[in-house]
Amino acid sequence: MAPPRSFLWSRRVFLTLLTGFVLVPVYVMVSSSLKPLADVTGKFRWLPSELTFRPYIDIWSTVPLAKYFVNSLIVSGAATVCSVVFAVFAAYAVSRYDFRGKRVFTVTVLSTQMFPGILFLLPLFLLYVNIGNATGIALFGSRGGLILTYLTFSLPFSVWMLIGYFDSVPRDLDEAALVDGCGPLGALVRIVVPAAIPGIVAVAVYAFMTAWGEVLFASVMTNDTTRTLAVGLQGYSTLNDVYWNQIMAASLVVSLPVVAGFLLLQRYLVAGLTAGAVK
Repeated sequence: MAPPRSFLWSRRVFLTLLTGFVLVPVYVMVSSSLKPLADVTGKFRWLPSELTFRPYIDIWSTVPLAKYFVNSLIVSGAATVCSVVFAVFAAYAVSRYDFRGKRVFTVTVLSTQMFPGILFLLPLFLLYVNIGNATGIALFGSRGGLILTYLTFSLPFSVWMLIGYFDSVPRDLDEAALVDGCGPLGALVRIVVPAAIPGIVAVAVYAFMTAWGEVLFASVMTNDTTRTLAVGLQGYSTLNDVYWNQIMAASLVVSLPVVAGFLLLQRYLVAGLTAGAVK
């Protein structure tokens, strides 16, 4: 039975308004990045009076954007790899084996997502400072400390999500691998992990995006040497002026890795989120 015409028209109107709501800010960002600073700070115009690519050149010299870019890649990449590796082993153990405290562990992992991140800011700061004073290991102001900080947020969700996805992988595959001579580790690496690629990709994308755009902890746990992109964009605002065109250009450049990765891995991400959400 075909839906009524009123429903079809209302759906078209709603989707059109939603598309405009999403694309108008993107257009403003792109057009502002191609304007001289005087045009951006003056009366707003939908069409630039003069197109210039100078902001995309100046963003690298106004602030050390390349250094911030490298810091963000190292921190986000390391946090993503660690989250995926640790989550795969933890989720496989919970999904395939029964042990005392299993339910308590899964509930605890999930309950960590209920607390706001700012609640852990001061305890982690004091913990890193005390560890540095006692052992000489510099966690505060280092990339390693920031990676550990991001793991406290991405790892619990990654474990919980992969548990649901591994539960959807038939146990018969593990048993067949064991019959063929594989041990538990071999069954995980050769059978379960290839079958769970969509879920693992979804976890990796989530962990990377969480670390890439995080501001709160990066603004406190880093210094001039280890500052990331999310915090480094503040450098385009000075006491004398705000370089709005360069901010827009830098924001677009910063968004490229996430957008490109999402587009390339979209089908895996959708499949991983869908299968991992239903047991």
